[in-house]
Formats: sequence, structure tokens, C-alpha cells
Amino acid sequence: MNWDNKNNQDPWGRKDQDDVSFDDLIKKFSVMFGKQGSGSNGSSGGGGFTFPTKKTFLYGFFGLIVLYASMSIYQLDSPERAVILRFGEYHAETGEGLNFMLAGIDERYVENVALTRRYSQTANMLTKDENLVDVTISVQYRIKNLKDFVLNVSDPESSLREATESSLRHVVGDNTLEETLTTGREQIAQDVSARLQRYLDLYGTGLIVQQVNIEKTDPPSAVKASFDDVVAAREDKEKLQNEADRYGLSIVPEARGRAFARIQAAEAYREEVVANAEGEAERFEKLLTEYQKAPKVTRDRLYLDALQGLYSNSTKVLMDVEGGNNLMYLPLDKILEQNKSEEED
Repeated sequence: MNWDNKNNQDPWGRKDQDDVSFDDLIKKFSVMFGKQGSGSNGSSGGGGFTFPTKKTFLYGFFGLIVLYASMSIYQLDSPERAVILRFGEYHAETGEGLNFMLAGIDERYVENVALTRRYSQTANMLTKDENLVDVTISVQYRIKNLKDFVLNVSDPESSLREATESSLRHVVGDNTLEETLTTGREQIAQDVSARLQRYLDLYGTGLIVQQVNIEKTDPPSAVKASFDDVVAAREDKEKLQNEADRYGLSIVPEARGRAFARIQAAEAYREEVVANAEGEAERFEKLLTEYQKAPKVTRDRLYLDALQGLYSNSTKVLMDVEGGNNLMYLPLDKILEQNKSEEED
């Protein structure tokens, strides 16, 4: 056996392993998988597995890089935000534009934080005066903190529904049936909104309440007929009250006018009486002065004035005849009428 190492061969006639090229390795792998290599170009014939060439391997490698990059790069619109979790823990929050994540490692949660969402429900509530009422409520809300929305609560919208019902039940329980059905609906909506926001902040849902509306309030169907009768009676009461108010508005000014006229007449009468009394008092003072000067003359004058005043308003005159027992009666009214008729004839 020839042990001389000629042509870089081992004692068994094989070449040194250091001189094996990449193409030779490709051929050997092809033979191992049941396929005879056809040369350095890597072409082959027949069936079976063909190991890729160096060029194909590089193309595949760069293809994988491009594929991974396409899976890792994402774009967000202006109202969108994304929360990135790395190995299940919070990593970052990204905004508008192109962003990068580690595909297969990071998890991405994208939400539109500017979108106003709406939720409504109908529930049976107990009022302060122990009456049942069906209340339909709607809530408009949006995401305020995306991190809290994603991480703090497993189902934020379910928490919103439960918090809404709890808030509504508490507020309606502080109001009477009449307030819930009529005048107090706006105030109930405001109170529910404030209480609901406190609950959402306490739970850390990351939601903000924009508006709460009480869409409808109805009594339960079992007592709806009776309630309609109560409403009709209330409407009749309001109608009669309005009619009474209108009558009052029309009659009060008239009564005030009559009262004012009577007050004016009374004041005029008072002034007249006072003036007459003052005149009589002044006349009496003058008579007193004259009486003090000539008592007898003044008495006679007063007597004659009294008789004149008395007989001037009488149509009958009785005359006492001196020396006789009978009184003479003169019917002056008849005499005057007779004289008047004669003058007309």
C-alpha cells in the first residue's frame, strides 16, 4: 500500500477534507437524501429532496427578513393608539404613523381613542316611594386612557354596563315616582353621569363618560292602566288649576278697580263731612259771638230760621186760630196743583 500523500489524498485515496468546496457538500447532501447532484449549478433530475444552492439560500434568508419586517412594522391613523405588551407586560404606547414591534414576541392592541361609543339598556327600578318603574338609559363614552383600558379590566364595557345599572338604581332610589316620570328626569341623568364616572375611575377602566340620557320612563305593564288613570287625573287637576288662575287674573283687577273706587268715594265723603263739620263749627262760633252781644234777638232769629227750614219742606200747614178750639188745615200741595192746572188751561 502506498502511504505517500500525493495529490492531497489520504491512504484510502480520498481528498483532504479541507479542500471540500460548498458545492461538494451540496452534492453529498443530495446523495444522502437519495438524489445524485448534477454539478456545481445544483440542477438535478429525478424525484426526491434537493438541497438548495447558496444563491437560493441567500434569497430565502432575505425573504424571511422581509416577511418578519412586514409583520413587525405597522401604521396607525391619527385617532388610533396602540398598546404594546412584551412577554405579557406593558412595554409602550404608540401613536400616529409608522411603528415597530417584535413580531412573535410583542402583542399589539389598537383602539380608536377619538371614537364616541354608545351603550343603552332598560332596567326595572324601585323609586323612593316604593314604586316600580322601567327606565331606558343611554350612555355615550370614549376611551380616555388606553393603557388602563387594556390592562386594568378584562372587559371594560361589561364593567361599564354593571356600573351604569348600579348608578341608575342608586339615583332612582333617591327620587319619587313622579319625579322619575316627569320633572326629575334631567336631574337624574346628571346625577347618574357623575356617579358613573366615579365608579369607572375607581375601577380604572380608562373610560370617560360624555353624556347620559334618560330615554324613556314607564310604569310596569301590570300597573300601566292604573297609572294612566292617575296621569289623567293629574292632567285634569292641572287644567282646573289653570282655569282658576285665568279666572283669578281676570277678576282680581276688576275687584281691585271697584275697591279703589270705593276708597276714593269714602275719602271724598270723609272730606265732605269734615268740611261740613268745620263749616258748622265756624258758623256756631260766629253765632256765639252775636248771641253774646244780643241774646234775645239771636234766639228769635234762630227760632224763625228753624221754622222756615221746617215749613219750607212741608206741603201741609196747621194754623191755630186765636180764641178758637179747632185747628185750621191748609192743603198747600193741593192748592198749588190746582193753581198750576188753571194756569195751563
